[in-house]
Amino acid sequence: MTPYLLIPFVFLVLAFLFRMPLGFGMLVGGVLYFLATGRSLGIVLNSACYGLFSSYILIAIPLFVFTANVMNSSAVTNKIFSFANALIGRIRGGTGHVNVLASLIFAGMTGSALADAAGLGVIEIKQMKDEGYDTAFSCAITASSAVIGPIFPPSIPFVIYAVISGASIGKLFLGGMIPAFILAGVLMAYVAYISGKRSYPRGARTTFREFVRDTIKALPALLTPAVLLVGIYTGVMTPTEAAAVAAFYAMIISFFIYRTLKLGAVVKILKSTLRTTGSIFLIVMGAYVFSYIIAVEQVAPAVAKLLSGFTGSPFVFLLIVNILFLILGCFVDVNVSVLVVLPIIVPMLGIYHIDLVHFGVMICLNMMIGLVTPPFGMLLFLTSAIGKCPMKDLIREITPMIGMLILALAIITVFPETVLFATRLMR
Repeated sequence: MTPYLLIPFVFLVLAFLFRMPLGFGMLVGGVLYFLATGRSLGIVLNSACYGLFSSYILIAIPLFVFTANVMNSSAVTNKIFSFANALIGRIRGGTGHVNVLASLIFAGMTGSALADAAGLGVIEIKQMKDEGYDTAFSCAITASSAVIGPIFPPSIPFVIYAVISGASIGKLFLGGMIPAFILAGVLMAYVAYISGKRSYPRGARTTFREFVRDTIKALPALLTPAVLLVGIYTGVMTPTEAAAVAAFYAMIISFFIYRTLKLGAVVKILKSTLRTTGSIFLIVMGAYVFSYIIAVEQVAPAVAKLLSGFTGSPFVFLLIVNILFLILGCFVDVNVSVLVVLPIIVPMLGIYHIDLVHFGVMICLNMMIGLVTPPFGMLLFLTSAIGKCPMKDLIREITPMIGMLILALAIITVFPETVLFATRLMR
């Protein structure tokens, strides 16, 4: 490694500190590195553009973003919330449990934590506040349950990880199912505990007729993950093709079944999709340049040598990686973490005989926890704004929930079968 390696990392930090687009900072740092080392700038263009346009699976990202925007712009979120409420809302702390269950259901449609919090969060926080739940608790459980979104398939972070690591996107989607239920389970256990301690209310009892009515209304939306998963695992569609079908299906049910989406809203949806996709792809382009620099500087072998000298245990290695990403999650955008740091770590997995799919699900959950950890967790800012909750109160309430999320992460790390059991169905 040469001292020039510091240049791209310094510019990444500067971009973060001055609130510049992180992808732009990565590209500028890459250009300056090439100028300083006397290499051709054509390599920058080739690394960024070829990597971006040659990866067929990346096309799934704008399609999943578009699907999430369609779902949030129509009445789909209301139908999901009503169905979840009819299913388990009558128990003590029922709306808190509904909050978690609705996130699990919505996760099968969007693959985005922010889309979950922005769509369902408005309904959930208002309902919980109206029923007498503390505002901070309402915002905290909404932010924590949104973490489930990118773990249950489909998942945008899984798509990005698959591009970097070469892991099977189909197996990653399958591998995320059981961990998603583990996440929901630990959060609902905490909701049950705190609801009993604070005497939070029970929800209204739902009659069988009301349950059937809400189920029928929600059924078209509930079929979205089925369309995705059946298409992928029967071999009829690739994940990218399934993403396109899901986007088309979301439009059909929003226009013709629920009839809540107007043509005028489609323009706004497309603009929002373009902005989000552009932001992600700018970071992806910068990451391809970073990956080239990391390869040229032989960073991965150097780090591997350092860690192998420190420990030969796969468990200790995973523990170190988890701690590293949990710390990074407090300060760095999750996309930057996965795109900059993972190219250094992934080559080491073979040394420790760690399965790519198990590691991918583990690391994606780790990064999602970063969305709720202060001081820069995006879900904290989003739910704080939705619920008009002071940040200090929200952080106080969400701290035990972060502990529950880390407990789920520990279970998934220590017991790889929680991820790999479902993937064996593809063999």
